[in-house]
Amino acid sequence: MARISLDPPRTRTYRLGTWLTRKKFGKELDPGRAMGHHMGVSTAYGILEAQVLRWKALPHRLKDLACMAAAVRIGCSWCVDFGTWDANMHGTPLEKIEAVPHWRDSELFEEDERLVLEYAEAMTADPPEVTDELTEALRRHLTEKQLVELTMIVALENLRSRFNAAAGLTGQGFKDRCEIPAGDA
Repeated sequence: MARISLDPPRTRTYRLGTWLTRKKFGKELDPGRAMGHHMGVSTAYGILEAQVLRWKALPHRLKDLACMAAAVRIGCSWCVDFGTWDANMHGTPLEKIEAVPHWRDSELFEEDERLVLEYAEAMTADPPEVTDELTEALRRHLTEKQLVELTMIVALENLRSRFNAAAGLTGQGFKDRCEIPAGDA
């Protein structure tokens, strides 16, 4: 159950945000509903997320895996639910997304993906456990610009996941909207 009410005041700005959200995602997002109690926070966060869409240096598959690793490490069921759908929409294979919690034991991941998953977990640890060796290993696969983008997307996912987990938000059924791979039906 949500720890912050999901019934904020229906201000003009809030109604505009919910209209845009429903248009893009088919429903209101619970984090937006919780943040709707503070339009300054909601607006600033919305601007941040809109700007993140413009980050194009790092391939979506790596960003998606990094976000999922951070969300899993924090234990944010809302982020895992939405992140599964979002990654699937980017074309990241569903079997890879679902293997993130046990990526070390999976043969599905390439070397760069394994390093990204390790980096996301290391960044999400408290305190962070990023090492010089891990960063150097990533540099064999990523440019400095890509490394900055990776670091910021993991930091952003920490923000998302920690807010949503603290607010008591749970999945909204986004994962259920993912394509089922042929032969699994």
